[in-house]
Amino acid sequence: MALERTFAIIKPDAVSRNLQGEILSRIHKAGFRIVAIKTMILTGGEAAGFYAVHKARPFFGELCDFMCSGKIFALVLEAEGAISKWRDTMGATDPKKAAPGTIRHDLGTSIGNNCTHGSDAPETAAFEIAYFFSGVELI
Repeated sequence: MALERTFAIIKPDAVSRNLQGEILSRIHKAGFRIVAIKTMILTGGEAAGFYAVHKARPFFGELCDFMCSGKIFALVLEAEGAISKWRDTMGATDPKKAAPGTIRHDLGTSIGNNCTHGSDAPETAAFEIAYFFSGVELI
């Protein structure tokens, strides 16, 4: 497998429950290198731009409101096969359907409050990384 980068978010529900340390620990244990990390509170416009692909879906407004509801951690992760590896580490979107030992199974409380986000493809990762980080932040 090739070395690649993916984008991840520790979402407001996880940060509000002070789970960012546990999630960062799991990232390290899974063998990722954290290339970049920042904390922020998204504006409505930033959330809407990031989730624009979902604009026509009925949950779009609720998703944007949730992502603006508190602090997030935005991360760039690097590993061999990072995109699929991060998705495996997170688990299924619905914590009830996620495999035991995954972040979403162990720490998530619902489909909406599932603690983490991750890119699903190389093109998505490229867009999402560039949305939050400038080139000089990715050294």
